[in-house]
Formats: sequence, C-alpha cells, structure tokens
Amino acid sequence: MTLYLKYVKTGRCVGCGFCETVVSCPSPERCVGCGSCYLACPFMAREPIPDNQPRRKITVTVDGVKCEVTGDVTVKRALESLGYKFSRFPGKGALFSPCLTGGCYSCSVLVNGELKAACHTKIREGDVVETRVEGKNQLRIVEGFTPHQVGGVGTPYWLKKRGGYIEVAAFTAGCNLRCASCQNYHVTYNSSLPPMTSHEAASRLSLMRRRYGVDRMAVSGGEPTLNHQWLVEFFRELRRLNPDEKARLHLDTNATILTKERIDDLIEAGVTDIGPDLKSLRLETFQLITGVKERELARLYLDTSWNAVKYIADEYYPEKVFMGIGIPYNKFFHPNLDELLKMGEKIARIDPDIQVCVLDYRPEFRSNITQPTLEEMKAVREALIGVGLRKVIAQTSLGHIGP
Repeated sequence: MTLYLKYVKTGRCVGCGFCETVVSCPSPERCVGCGSCYLACPFMAREPIPDNQPRRKITVTVDGVKCEVTGDVTVKRALESLGYKFSRFPGKGALFSPCLTGGCYSCSVLVNGELKAACHTKIREGDVVETRVEGKNQLRIVEGFTPHQVGGVGTPYWLKKRGGYIEVAAFTAGCNLRCASCQNYHVTYNSSLPPMTSHEAASRLSLMRRRYGVDRMAVSGGEPTLNHQWLVEFFRELRRLNPDEKARLHLDTNATILTKERIDDLIEAGVTDIGPDLKSLRLETFQLITGVKERELARLYLDTSWNAVKYIADEYYPEKVFMGIGIPYNKFFHPNLDELLKMGEKIARIDPDIQVCVLDYRPEFRSNITQPTLEEMKAVREALIGVGLRKVIAQTSLGHIGP
C-alpha cells in the first residue's frame, strides 16, 4: 500500500502565521503532502501523519502520453509514480528538486503551458505536463532588494569599513540545506510571492544601483545557485544592463552544488566576486549545522563546496574573480577550535591571502544557541591568523573586525 502523508498543526503552534503568510499552501482544501509548511515552521509545530483518506484516480498527459495517476498529490509525486526520477543534487537522468518548498523553481515543469514548481503544485484532472523546459524563460522567487553597508562574504574587506552603502543585493527563495540557525529564513521558505524572470530581477537590481550610486550588485539567499539556468541568465542580464567596467557582480553561496561546469558558466556570464560559505571540515559537523540527515548527500554537498573553493582559487582567483570565504563559528558546533583551525590550515594551503570571514552563528529560526561574544570572535580570528591565514575578518555583534 502506498503511504501518503498529511501535515497537521500540533500543540506547539503559537499562531505566528508563518505557514499561512510566508508559505503558500498549494492545496488548502486538502493536504497534498508537499511538506513545505512542515519544513518552514519556526517552532516545528507541524508533523506528518498518515493520510488514509481515499484518493481518486485522474487522467493527465505527461510529455505527450496520456496517463492515469493518483489525485490529491503534487505534480512531483505524480511524476514519481510514473517513473520519473528526482534528485537533490544536479546531474543527468533526474529532475533537480533541491529545496522542496516551492521557492527556487529548479524542479520547474510546464503545467498547461505555465511554468510551475513540481514540488509545490497540485496535480489536477486533465493537466498537460511537459518536463522538458530547457530554453524556457525560467522563474524564481526573489525579494529583499536592498542597499547594504557591509555586503556579504564575497565583499572585499576594505569596502566594509568605508561607510555608507557599498552594494545593492537581492535574495532568492529556496535552499537545499536545513540550517537551524538560518538568518534569512523568511526568504528561504518563501513560496507566497510571485516569481520573477531573470530579466525582471536584474532590471530591478540595476535600477537600485543607479538610485544608490554603488557599483556592486549582489545576490544571496536562500541559496542562489539552485536554479542554474535562471542564475546564469540573471548575471548575463546584469552585465548587459551594466556594461561599464566599474560594475561588480557578486554571488554569495553555500557552494554545495557549485560544480566546475557551473562555476565556469557563472563566471562566463559575468560574476566578478564570489563568497563560498564553507560550513565545516568534518561530515558530522556539516550535518549538525545544515540539518541534512542523508549522510551520502551531506558528504556530496561538503566535498563539492571544498572542491569549488579549490577550483576557483586555481583557475580564476585573483585575476578574474575576487573570492572571500565564510566559515561559521559557535561553541555549540565547535566546543574547541580544532576543526576550525584545520579548516584554516586547509584554506591557507590553497592560498593564504584568500579573504576569510568568520561568521558568528547566532540564534535564528529554530536555533536556541547563544551568539558568540566579541571576545570569542577575536580569539577565533587570532587563532586562524596563527595557522597562516593573512586576511581574516570576523563578524561580531559590534560589526566586522580585521584584517
């Protein structure tokens, strides 16, 4: 018997409304088991239970073939029942579906001629679904178009202390990680805003550049690299709209799916500054920080992020691309500094002059950790300098310190 789930509120619900305003339920009349409200709830007040209510069969057309599938499920679940494969790491032979919350549109398919996220769309009687969408104008939920005074991980340290606005940024919804200390969870789990084309997002960010008189335009998230086709077109549009030599195009990323081919595509599209956020060195720490429970997937993410840093350093840094690396610190994840120092040593072997920003992971989203003190962050910074890194800055409650 096929197992179906529905997600229900529990006594932990505090009535914050997050699952009704930030999350857009694809089927309020009956839960289709997408799980987005469960993944997004800041208080973990949703839980899955078996859904044994009968489901009727419906007829749909998929890639030109008329099929019978079970109704009251997502398009993704319906396609899986027909043998279509989905993966949380990009590759051949499967549809890429990394966020599962309807924000990144990586799993986009055409439903009755409209681009929809398969993970967050209900299959309905008579739907015509087309899974081949290469070359179509991609969509992505983007928000938080704002000016910034300190920038992100990939912002050069000498600009962070300049004063005034130094860049404008946009934030993309959807992430493949489940970090309990996610600082942008209102963006990460957003499925309620209408998606944008690459051109729409690039035009808006370019307008903000002119409004605030800055040269840097950044994208962060969530995780921007999930929808690769959308992101490449976004940077191409930014370059087209900002052809002057002063324009800098900045990407901050967790780098967990940033393969060599994807890096090449993005830099060819115009990326000039990149900020990979390396979560850890040990697999166990990576899983603790990111909430990725599947061990093999977590290992793939972790290895890919380190390989990305090495590849960028060897092939593009510093002549073509500025790179700044982020590494997290909190004593909950790092009861001693051994792992952080080994991370520092590994980065120093790649290039001791790469900018490293130590991020003070603090209580956000589902986390009850304590924010590191200024003294802790100073000590971590000094320790990393001690293993050979020359340009270390630390994010603290009082601003950035160093190098």
